[in-house]
Amino acid sequence: MKLLGRKTEVSLDDRLEALAEAGDLAEGRLGQVAVDHARAVVARAGVRRGLSVEHTAVALAGATGSGKSSLFNALSGTELATVGVTRPTTAKAQAALWGAGGSGPLLDWLDVPLRHTVEGDASGLILLDLPDHDSIELSHRREVDRLVAAVDLLVWVLDPQKYADAAVHERYLRPLARHRDVMVVVLNQVDRLPERSVKRCLDDLRTLLAADGLEGVPVLGVSARTGEGVPELRALLDRQVSRRRAWSSRLAADVASAAAALWAGTRPPDALSPDTPPPHAQPPHAQPPDALSLDAQPPGALPAAREREAAGAPPAPGQVAVPEVAVSRALTRALARAAGVPAVVEAVAKSHRHRSIAATGWPVTRWLRRLRPDPLRRLHLAKGARSSLPAATAVEISAVDTALRDVGAAASATVPEPWATAVRHAARSRSEELTDALDRTVAAATSGRVSGAPRWWRVAGTAQWLTVAAMVAGALWLLVRFALDYLMLPGLPTPTVGRAPWPTVLLLGGALAGVLIAALCRVFAWAGGRRRARRAAKALRAGIAQVAGELIVAPTRDELARYARFADRIARATS
Repeated sequence: MKLLGRKTEVSLDDRLEALAEAGDLAEGRLGQVAVDHARAVVARAGVRRGLSVEHTAVALAGATGSGKSSLFNALSGTELATVGVTRPTTAKAQAALWGAGGSGPLLDWLDVPLRHTVEGDASGLILLDLPDHDSIELSHRREVDRLVAAVDLLVWVLDPQKYADAAVHERYLRPLARHRDVMVVVLNQVDRLPERSVKRCLDDLRTLLAADGLEGVPVLGVSARTGEGVPELRALLDRQVSRRRAWSSRLAADVASAAAALWAGTRPPDALSPDTPPPHAQPPHAQPPDALSLDAQPPGALPAAREREAAGAPPAPGQVAVPEVAVSRALTRALARAAGVPAVVEAVAKSHRHRSIAATGWPVTRWLRRLRPDPLRRLHLAKGARSSLPAATAVEISAVDTALRDVGAAASATVPEPWATAVRHAARSRSEELTDALDRTVAAATSGRVSGAPRWWRVAGTAQWLTVAAMVAGALWLLVRFALDYLMLPGLPTPTVGRAPWPTVLLLGGALAGVLIAALCRVFAWAGGRRRARRAAKALRAGIAQVAGELIVAPTRDELARYARFADRIARATS
């Protein structure tokens, strides 16, 4: 029987580690703003984990006139917050504390100097009254943005007149769609609505929140003036505080949002899908200058993304597949031509024939061969030193450039931008080293082609010297006979071969045998030259393929592995 195991949940530490690594991997590839934001999330999480986890910082955020301060007073049972007609009434965030012990460092980190201890049963609750997010004062808006990005639990206070305002939905609620577990939405001032309109407004608000990606977020109708709904809101906050998990849920949502923003930077702009990852996770660089620095996106981005769902999207971070990159024949061929391999292979064959003729040719004329330079030594290829091969022509350089572009294009075909650009750049990143590396490879691959004379050269050379000896013996014998005849002395007996005297046979036979041996050796030299040329070509292709692997394929594979690791880290951070 097959047992289905429960999926192991990734710990917050693992998610933070994955996000930090993803940020490092994205350095220089993605927008610096998104990378810096991911690192800021990791740093902020590290600080928050070191502060009191027994306290939960809850912020009341909302627009001008939404009744935040009144609701703050109603929840705390005090008159700490100033309530008035003049706007704005709240300039600096203030905190009401239930169980203040140990909360000091947390409030210091939140930079909330106004603190008030409240008696009650909600031990661990830190309730913050924030300024208006739409205040005419820039400092007020910045204060809201800073605290909204740092508190553990967000309570958005809306009113019947402006609950559908695009400012709060597009600037705050929609970018915080991943934070639904640490968010509560309150429709305040329901006492101003007819009883039959309250439910309709709440339903309409839930519809708007669902469009923002916040389906399922608790939505309560309250009235700070009459107290309606306040006990229910207080009970909900007490439950959240008693669980002591809001801080970790908030950090997990921050990590997921930052990771999704990084991944959003890797995708084509026309291929957005809320599933890989959700479309609310736009890169931070897309936000306006004074917007919340928490994955905010341009107004209207979510509906546009949903309209493009059917257009298709790249795979989810955990499902990416990178192509295999290998040294192609076209690349090897282009590099070989640019490195002068055809000329070198021809020189290897010519060098073998040159040395073969010099070793086995007719001794009477072989010295003329030694006056000619060895084709390999003329290229300075004999000892593995730098060669004197001519520089590559414009056509050959263009062919190499085309081959490099083809490698980059093939490797990046299934990789989204801007990683595809990084892969293509990696394929050419070490192209300036190709000339020297190929030159050294050619020299090293041909350095052993000069040494190692075949054994038959020695046999043929010995035979050639024997023919010379026969010629010399015959010539001397004839010279002695001529001298004796000239001096009219008695001649020596001369044996014959048939009717031909031996001295003549030795002289002419030696010359003829030398020529025949030399001709036969040329045939063997030509065949040996071709064989050595094939071996040299094979060795050169192997060396050039190794150079291509080290300078072209390896950087490309490294960049693809970097992208795959980045996608894996994003998948872990968002899991």
